[in-house]
Amino acid sequence: MITFKEAYQKVLEHPLDLGTENVPLLSSLNRILAEDIYADRDFPPFDRATKDGIAIQFSDFANNGHSFSIEGIAAAGVVQQVLKDKSNCLEVMTGAVVPEYCDAVIMYEHITIEDNKVTINEKVTKGQNIHYKGSDEKVGALLLTKGKKISPAEIGVMATVGKSTVKVMANPKICTIATGNELVEVNEIPKPHQIRKSNMLTIESALLDSKIEASSLHLLDDKSIIQNELKKALTENDVLLLSGGVSKGKFDFIPDVMETLGVEKVFHRVLQRPGKPFWFGIHPKMKTVVFSFPGNPVSTFANYHLYFLPWLQNSWGISIDKSYIKLGVTINIKQPLTRFIQVVTAEKEGVIWATPVVENGSGDLTSLAKADGFICLEPRDMDYEVGEVVPFVKTR
Repeated sequence: MITFKEAYQKVLEHPLDLGTENVPLLSSLNRILAEDIYADRDFPPFDRATKDGIAIQFSDFANNGHSFSIEGIAAAGVVQQVLKDKSNCLEVMTGAVVPEYCDAVIMYEHITIEDNKVTINEKVTKGQNIHYKGSDEKVGALLLTKGKKISPAEIGVMATVGKSTVKVMANPKICTIATGNELVEVNEIPKPHQIRKSNMLTIESALLDSKIEASSLHLLDDKSIIQNELKKALTENDVLLLSGGVSKGKFDFIPDVMETLGVEKVFHRVLQRPGKPFWFGIHPKMKTVVFSFPGNPVSTFANYHLYFLPWLQNSWGISIDKSYIKLGVTINIKQPLTRFIQVVTAEKEGVIWATPVVENGSGDLTSLAKADGFICLEPRDMDYEVGEVVPFVKTR
């Protein structure tokens, strides 16, 4: 049996080269950018009015007083207008090109208009309410770097530079697999000895956060059926995520079946709680990676976040998420198990604190809905004290 740190490192040592793909702009949301994005022109591309009001030549205002005649109007989306008489002004709308020979915009709230004459009622400074060409970014500037997760903000930037299609990191093809005779469909009424499927639906929904749509299987506790179905799944997928069948029960066939199918075991059983029976391996020829988690809901959920997600980020070649949080209680972690403890978080005076969730072991599915994530505590002789900073894996 190996430690959590050893198991974690071994998982990261087996990334897949997933490649890239081009997708429509809106389909890139929550994907990982696989190209650098550059400005195709200055930002903004022209001197832009930031208020509705009038545009004037500041030097004339400074020399000749506060009253101007209105020559016309400059609207957004039309070519640049020209101020013909510097002692006049042009009305200008937000987003419009600032008229030629104008270098100040005064908002309507600071002027009075009467008989086509404008009186300025407030102090004016040269350049006010003008967003100057290239003041944000110059043409050719690097705006977004590859490896960034695409949020709505990145969508907006890419739309602005004309990226109708985007190169993103390709997703692995994944099959989620639940094992066990006790499982029935969600829409069924279970008998007293049965439970509805939940583990793999939980994982499938978590995968959707990464825009990964997985296929799924439910395998009964029949060794020949499991072997036939897994043989097919190994050839059709990059990753298998299994729940159940890896402990020491008489119907826990997964380790033996994997060996029969030529999947090389990297490790089986980790000094951790929950999820001690975790099995990890890779098929040397097909390169299919297998994460086989224990069947208890909290075990599956914890192992998905603590092993699979870092593996996925590593395969994409991006930085692995690392977060830390302060403990709100004293906790003792005895040798030899690393503990993954569900916690709720709360902010106090700008500091995020973690408090353990009251739960009833790794089979307590409902506890997952109470927790914001897991803290990861290595065994040691000293207590973990209130206020100590510890690793935190966010799950919501």
